[in-house]
Amino acid sequence: MAEHEHPTRTGRLLMGLAWTVLLLGLWLWGREVTDVRQTLPAPVSGDVAAVGRPASLRLPPAARPLGGDALPQRLDIPALDLRAPVVARGLDPYGAIDPPPYRQADAVGWYAAGVRPGAAGAALMVGHLDTETRPAVFHRLRALRPGATVRVLRDDGRVAEFTVDDVRLVTRDHFDAHRAYGTHRPGRAELRLITCAGTFDPATRGYTANVIVSAYLTGTGL
Repeated sequence: MAEHEHPTRTGRLLMGLAWTVLLLGLWLWGREVTDVRQTLPAPVSGDVAAVGRPASLRLPPAARPLGGDALPQRLDIPALDLRAPVVARGLDPYGAIDPPPYRQADAVGWYAAGVRPGAAGAALMVGHLDTETRPAVFHRLRALRPGATVRVLRDDGRVAEFTVDDVRLVTRDHFDAHRAYGTHRPGRAELRLITCAGTFDPATRGYTANVIVSAYLTGTGL
């Protein structure tokens, strides 16, 4: 039995290391990918600033995850008047999700080796906050509030509709990658929208924090 158990343990270790590298890369995302020369966002105070959910706000129940191999094509956020194409992305040399190039700063990058939006687990999407000359696709992401709707249009004609349940401004000094990017409830279809936040640090050529929007699947349609 031992000769069969060793590859299994090794495989689990490699998978764990790959996940750790991805999460570390996500933490680093935004440090060296922007050279901003415009007005910067207001600084973030504290380690983690979460948008409070009003006691009167009742969020809808989670919907059953979607199956199939459909790919995301477009991201719609009505509250931000945002309609953006989704492009599949991999990892950059640092182990972070490689965002769309700046010539596609109005597109959202989806981590194609991870969960497909609508399937069980946490699907990860990233977008630029700004470019050297103008705001980018997620420049208003921190304005979202719990209860807002996020729709992902898929290439099978289905629409995965998510409801925002958490918006966080997370500083890089005290960052919990598994909390930020892992699934909050097992078996649920979830979505993370991620961009830079805080103040721009010229020394590291990146921002001091991230905006992380968490949402979960509450409906599907055609």
